[in-house]
Amino acid sequence: MAKLKIGTRGSQLALAQAHETRARLMKAHGWSEDDVEIIIIRTTGDMIRDRPLAEIGGKGLFTKEIEEALLDGRIDLAVHSMKDVPAILPGGLLISTYLPREDNRDAFISHVAASIDDLPRGAKVGTSSVRRAAQLLARRPDLEITGFRGNVGTRLDKLAAGEVDATFLACAGLNRLGLADRITQAVPPEIMLPAVAQGAIGIEIRENDADTRALLDPLDDEDTRTAVAAERGFLAELEGSCRTPLAAFATVEGDTVSLRCEALSLDGRDVWRAARVGPARDAEEMGCDAAREVLAAAGDRLVL
Repeated sequence: MAKLKIGTRGSQLALAQAHETRARLMKAHGWSEDDVEIIIIRTTGDMIRDRPLAEIGGKGLFTKEIEEALLDGRIDLAVHSMKDVPAILPGGLLISTYLPREDNRDAFISHVAASIDDLPRGAKVGTSSVRRAAQLLARRPDLEITGFRGNVGTRLDKLAAGEVDATFLACAGLNRLGLADRITQAVPPEIMLPAVAQGAIGIEIRENDADTRALLDPLDDEDTRTAVAAERGFLAELEGSCRTPLAAFATVEGDTVSLRCEALSLDGRDVWRAARVGPARDAEEMGCDAAREVLAAAGDRLVL
């Protein structure tokens, strides 16, 4: 058998996700590490770190080069953090598989406070996420928000150096890197609704590659697929970008999906929310319908 080739970004977290995918494939098929090759692909988003994503092209900057490698056959599958994947995929590609979702909450990390509400008045918080910035300002308009890009290690180092009083990462990423002890507080969704598809790993393949899809089928987690479909339905209907503060959180119990969504103005002064409960088969449409409700309420006040 020819080696199966996995494409991934080169960050510690991306590699951890690729290694998890390889380990699951090995277990499912009785393979050794020699049967699966991990190929690092540097993306534009990795190369440009001194500007906000919204200024340089948005989420697709973390997937574009990897998807090009997939389309031209240099790799057989791509492993993505689904919160980095645009709502619309390039023609000829699909997300065939979702690994079981990790904790999708935001991780509050600080050396001066135990929670968002405990931060001193005027504290400086580092984040490059327009969602987190807007949610923070909605709750604590006194805080100073400063841009804070970089991989997990870089941001933790900046925090340790005292550049900011607090920052946020995803609990999922810290857990996957064995850094859960760095989490000051896992923020409840009632306080900070997570990003669309946060904590979910998706595997992208060519639509016509039935062989690879069959190999991946044993890895697919149906509850994660359903929850992410609802959340990404919300994103797709709004055609949201990295300039749009959007959040969505879906849970699945049996055949029932519960979805909460919100959109915010950039300054956090306006928040528009919608919720849906329905059968799993309607997950994506539930997200789309929630988006239509939000859009009707927000009108031209929502930045898209």
